[in-house]
Amino acid sequence: MKYRFELIEEQMVFDSFLKINRYRLRHELFQGGESRELVRERMEGLQAASVLLYDPRRDQVVLVEQFRIGALERPDHPWVVETVGGYIGAGEKPDAVARREALEEADCAIEALEPICEFMVSPGISVDRIFLFCGQVDASQAGGVHGLEEEGEDIRVLVMGAEQAIAELQGGRMNSTSVIIALQWLALHRQALRRRWLAGEP
Repeated sequence: MKYRFELIEEQMVFDSFLKINRYRLRHELFQGGESRELVRERMEGLQAASVLLYDPRRDQVVLVEQFRIGALERPDHPWVVETVGGYIGAGEKPDAVARREALEEADCAIEALEPICEFMVSPGISVDRIFLFCGQVDASQAGGVHGLEEEGEDIRVLVMGAEQAIAELQGGRMNSTSVIIALQWLALHRQALRRRWLAGEP
């Protein structure tokens, strides 16, 4: 199999905060031959940078909590604990967005930035990709409520010990994609990362 596909038609069907295109296509099948003509809608133009803020001196993480429309049906409330993050605009680089969002959402300046991974959020319906990082910060002054008023942001900063944050993965409080991946990564790499950053190594 050579992973071939044929794009027959692409049409924009919705153009607002979300942009949705409809595709008509066929693709090669694993057992040979070609699929019937398929129609699929896809959300377009979504790329974001997200960063887990970590203080290796205090062994603390800095997270944010905010209202999320996608969590309206949660049984408790639609406020979600997340890593800092924001969409990548035209011409922007993921690491620059991570640094900017750390200042805007948590008032934290990133001292060092460690790439974790790039992942697709929901490839069945979206082109959305997230560039995920871990950023070294000083958590001693972190706190308060931040965000841009013109974007309707109301973002509360949470500071907690790394052990507590990692343990929250089992309790269900940390249940959005970026924070789950980032905290699992931190659980695996925390000691080596602390040694390196405390030694002043990049």
